Amino acid sequence: MGRFTFLKTPLENLNIIIPKQIKDTRGYFERYFCSDDFREIGLNKPICQINHSFTKQKGSLRGMHFQLPPHSEIKIIRTLKGEIYDVAIDLRADSPTFLQYFGTILSKRNNRYLYIPEGFAHGFQTLSNDVEVLYLVSESYNQNAEAIINPLDSMINIKWKLEISDISTKDKNAPFLKNAELLENLKKSLWGGGLD
Repeated sequence: MGRFTFLKTPLENLNIIIPKQIKDTRGYFERYFCSDDFREIGLNKPICQINHSFTKQKGSLRGMHFQLPPHSEIKIIRTLKGEIYDVAIDLRADSPTFLQYFGTILSKRNNRYLYIPEGFAHGFQTLSNDVEVLYLVSESYNQNAEAIINPLDSMINIKWKLEISDISTKDKNAPFLKNAELLENLKKSLWGGGLD
């Protein structure tokens, strides 16, 4: 019996996950992760790292981060406390939704999380104070493979939910896709195919 409901999004292989709770008078039990069940949505690598972030201020923004192949990551994002607007950008050059994004609200209340396959940039904005987010990741952090797209890039045009209250210097100064080299690298070879 599967312990999860997987909801498809408009971006191929990007899925919303809802764990099925087993409830009784004491409360409930739910499975956070199961490699057998997650194979159904394409998880074919082991989870090798679990990260945890805490963000103090509502309106704070983190993103849009990814790692270049061969160190590209599968990420599973869940909010442990508070609420976020979680966003993934499709960077797969041969995808019909190349450079499109999907955003969804993740919170402790709605008990949803997001499965982000390889070939996506990821980021989020906090919609409450004192937010905690857990990330399951299929690759270790590799500084030489680290890459970033500016979260305010007009080519992507993410509709953030709130005015930005805080953002790191690194994210604020990240390159825009009008940077010809960044865009050409994305088109050329990052995750297969190319744009003719």
